[in-house]
Formats: sequence, C-alpha cells, structure tokens
Amino acid sequence: MIDYHSKVTFNIDDIKLSYKQKFFLKGLLLLKIFKAKKIITMNPRNPEAQYMSVLDGKIVQVGDLNTIKPQVNYELDKSFENYVLMPGLVEGHSHLFEGALWSKLYCGYFDRQKPDGTMSLGIKNVKELVHKLKHENETLLDPNAPLAGWGLDPIYFDDKALDRKILDVVSDQRPIGILHASGHKLNINSVGLKLAGFLRTGINHEGLPLGDDGLPSGEIRGAETIALVTRHVGLGKDWLSGDAKGLRNFGKICARAGVTTAADLANLQTDEAVEMMLKVTSEPDFPARIVSLRYMQGISPKELIPKVLELKKKSTENLRLGSIKIVADGSIQGFTARLKWPGYYNGAPNGMWYTAPEHIQEAYELALENNILVHTHTNGDEATELALDCLEGALAKFPKNDHRFTLQHC
Repeated sequence: MIDYHSKVTFNIDDIKLSYKQKFFLKGLLLLKIFKAKKIITMNPRNPEAQYMSVLDGKIVQVGDLNTIKPQVNYELDKSFENYVLMPGLVEGHSHLFEGALWSKLYCGYFDRQKPDGTMSLGIKNVKELVHKLKHENETLLDPNAPLAGWGLDPIYFDDKALDRKILDVVSDQRPIGILHASGHKLNINSVGLKLAGFLRTGINHEGLPLGDDGLPSGEIRGAETIALVTRHVGLGKDWLSGDAKGLRNFGKICARAGVTTAADLANLQTDEAVEMMLKVTSEPDFPARIVSLRYMQGISPKELIPKVLELKKKSTENLRLGSIKIVADGSIQGFTARLKWPGYYNGAPNGMWYTAPEHIQEAYELALENNILVHTHTNGDEATELALDCLEGALAKFPKNDHRFTLQHC
C-alpha cells in the first residue's frame, strides 16, 4: 500500500520543468494578483470576477482571491481596483494610415471621434463640403501649399456630383485632394491634375474618367492611379504607411475602442516604413499589437514572396509581419467593384480589376508553397468568384487543409 500522507522531499532542479516554473517554485519569479472593480471574462461559466493572477506577463487564473492565491508568496496589485477590466478586442480590418490622416481635413458624412477624443462633425452635402474647404483654405498661410482632406462619401449627397470645377471654386491656386472613405477614389482640382500631368486631352484610362470638356473630371480611381497624384495634393508619396505621429495616433484610436490587436490590411512596407513601425510599436506606452500585411502593388508575385519571408523575420511581439494583402477590385459605393450581371443599379460601367487574375493565381500558388497567409479584397461578386476559382486551382497544386486564406468584404 502507498501512504499518501507521507512527506516526500525532492530537489526542484531534478524535476522536468521549464526554467520559469522552477523560478516560480523557488520564489524567484513572483506571481502578481490584480484586484479590479470588476473583471468581464467573456466566459459564460465564469462571467465576472474581481481578481486575476499574472505570471511572467501571462494570465494564470481569474476568480476570487481565496481561490486563485497561491500558497507561496505573491504580490497584490490594487492599481485597477476602481476599474473594470475586460479582454482586449481584435480589429480584423483597419489601416494604420487613419492615424496620419487626422493631420488632414476630415470630410466624412458621419461625425467621427479624433484620436484625442474630441469629435469632428460630418458634412451632409457638397455645399457644406465647399464651405468647410473654403474655411480651411483661408487658414493656410502658404497660398501654394496643398489642401488635403479625407473620409469623403458623396454617395450620401443628393445635391450634385463632385468634379474638379467644384473644387476649383475653393482655390484655383493651390492643389486640393479629397480621399474617399473607401480609399478607392480621390477627387482633386485642376491645379492638382496639372501638377500630376493629367490636365490635358487625349487621356484614355479607366482610372481617369473624362468630363464633358474632354479633360479628366478630377475623379481618380484605383490604387495605382491614386498613387500617381497623392504627393501632389498633400497626402504623401507613401500614404498607406503613414508616419510615426500617425502610428501613435492610430494607437490612441485603438485604446479608445478597447482594441489591443489591429490588422493593418494594406501597407507597402518600404524599408523606411518598417523601421518606423518597429521603433514606434516598441515604445513602452504603445497600446496595441499591429498585424501589418504587405500590399501586392507594383511588384510581381515572384518578387514579393522572398520580400515577405524576409519581413517575417523582423516580426516582434507588437508588430507581426510576413503576410500578404491582394486587392482584386475596387469599391461598390465608388462603382469600381467588379459585379456580375445585372451590374450597377444606375447603369454605371463595370468596375476595375486592381490585380490581374493571372497574378492572383500565381500569388496564391507561391504563398501556399511557402506557408504565407493571404488576405484578398473582393468587393464585387465577380471578384469573389474569381478569387475562389484562383484559390481552387492553387490548392490543387499545393494542397493545404489549414491555409486560412481570407476574402474581405465578399
């Protein structure tokens, strides 16, 4: 028979434990217990609690103090005793550049909270837009400095369509550019078109629709076309990556929404941008983990894959790299998404292919072969079917039962 009450002595170093477990048992790694006003666990079996134990930055237990406190020494931290704690939220589709855009003029339809917590009021029609732009124009001291805005969603406007001539009323001297809420369109004035080299006849490009006078209307469609003009209208050459101040602003936005992990779903990830993101996200008070995806634009799939594999090696606890974002088509509200029959309700022509179908197929195959995650923007149903067909073909060559490829907006 075994005497279960007999005392057994042993040496901790002889037991097969991790060094952290040994440190804890030896008292070298202290368990910390946090007291809160209330802890929302989101676990239906234990929905609320008041105490939470943490070891080496990881949550061990949640419950009442008598249940979770260890027999060995521990530290009781009451710094959150007047606060409600809850698990951090995950934002599955966001863009770092919103933080940088707050240095520009907000032109959205809906009221929106700024990173500092104050509200920016929305505009309801073109008349209000022009009024807001004129006021901003008067505050800019340099008459040639660009006036940049963002968040525009004219699908809600019922007074008139927006073109370059309306923006020319605001200023015929400084370049003006207003990015749409979808990020798939940009409206600019005549000065902006001239600086970009597009204020001329003879242009035949789906990203530059023409007005009645044969000149571009000022509506810029598609990511690659937009990239040709952003630096002329104050949005910067690499507006998708933003800057250090913008990334810190984005962190503030996350904190206000309770988000602790956010996806950055389209970033060109230049060397300069990656260095900036690594630096800012490593700051002690940066409040979120960023999962940034390399946007496949201006690069072939064969060139992209090795770059993404190298980027993955630079990942840290707060900045995850090594995945790909593909944009197949545009946006439905901007009439640039690819739709199947019967198409758009207003008779608008079908949208744009941002990425050639054969490149999507090739990218999927190479990504599967190299275990790289791919997110694909497919706004229209035709784009969704294309992406599914491409993935089916790629999986036939490189079968994966847990690839986790994702279609956004479909």
